[in-house]
Amino acid sequence: MLQSLENIPVSFINFIMVTLFSLLLGLEQRRRHIKLETEVLFGTDRTFTFTGILGYILWILESEHHYFYLAGLLTIAALLGIYYFQKMQLQEKFGVTAILIALITYCLAPLIFTQPRWLVLFIVITVLFLAELKETFMEFSRKFDNNEFITLGKFLIIAGIILPIVPDEQVFTFIAITPYQVWLAVVIISAISYFSYLLNKFVFTNSGILITGLLGGLYSSTSTSIILARKSKEKVATPHEYAAAIIFATSMMYLRIFILIYIFNNPLAIMLLPYFMALFIVTIGTGYFIFTRKKHDVKVTHQTIPNDRNPLEFKVALVFAMLYFVFTLITHFTVGKYGNGGLNVLSLVAGLTDIDPFLLNLVQGKYEVATIAIAFAAIQATVGNNILKAIYTYSLSDKSVKKLLLYGFGILFIAGIASVILIRILN
Repeated sequence: MLQSLENIPVSFINFIMVTLFSLLLGLEQRRRHIKLETEVLFGTDRTFTFTGILGYILWILESEHHYFYLAGLLTIAALLGIYYFQKMQLQEKFGVTAILIALITYCLAPLIFTQPRWLVLFIVITVLFLAELKETFMEFSRKFDNNEFITLGKFLIIAGIILPIVPDEQVFTFIAITPYQVWLAVVIISAISYFSYLLNKFVFTNSGILITGLLGGLYSSTSTSIILARKSKEKVATPHEYAAAIIFATSMMYLRIFILIYIFNNPLAIMLLPYFMALFIVTIGTGYFIFTRKKHDVKVTHQTIPNDRNPLEFKVALVFAMLYFVFTLITHFTVGKYGNGGLNVLSLVAGLTDIDPFLLNLVQGKYEVATIAIAFAAIQATVGNNILKAIYTYSLSDKSVKKLLLYGFGILFIAGIASVILIRILN
């Protein structure tokens, strides 16, 4: 069977591919215009198939300079131009999608002869997807405001322009951190924040407070918890939902930190995996338990808490880079003077501030401490950060939420301390 397939001429296989792909593109156009009068189209399934076959014939007729093929391309382009002019004059329609797909169909033959087949197939699939998702793109574009492309541009500047030109050499001989490592940390944090922002604004637009907590926690569990605690006084949801959302935001902190550690220090991430997985499961379980206890609450109108804050302000990136550098200096001094004991105290204190720059500096830096000491410090920093969130949310939330938060963060505190003890015992 395989030998018989190998005996099939390549030209025949190429012809079949051109015909099938051209027919597929034509059928897609037929489906999109099935309800329109045939007079408004220059053609669909058969016309597109003939266009692809014509390109195949003219490509093989003269295989050196392909003059016939180029002449055919000019002829088809001229005919499509005439059609487009008539379309504008008679129908007052200005779309050129079908014309562009027809030209792509004509180009299938040289693609199949000169490029890998997987690439040709990928091009055809891409064209089909883009043609079919017209309404989806229109709906998506309606959600964009004037600042969305500016936000995207900021991310591209941070990741694509600044990062490559930042030097990857040590500035200070006594600190094993380069400017490139500092800005790479900024890029990773910005990417996670931007991803969370896009999900919140364009995918889960009306998903409620619980999803707000999850997505916001992926960006910043502390700021999200503060926002939810303040909003709890407006009572647009039950107290159990507010408390559960705050706990869910904390669960995403463990996920975000693990991703960051995995990117910069894979062996450390593998060591911490069971602990972070356990903490994540306990946190999600605690939030779910709190949420399911809401059946005795007074029913209220459920609303979504907007969270459209731009996560890619340059001043935020610069503050993060500054904190990263400050933590580098403090950590270098503390480890050099006080060793593991000093690092343990510093990790708890750092958890009461911004945990990300401290942990990224810790996992990237080449400090003279054992990996287990860094793992211990990472978990202890999350304990400190949970203490900070508990204080903030308790002081800012409605009194109906306070008791639930004490219960939730109490469980998280016990789980964190248990993880700290276990990592000491088992390693």
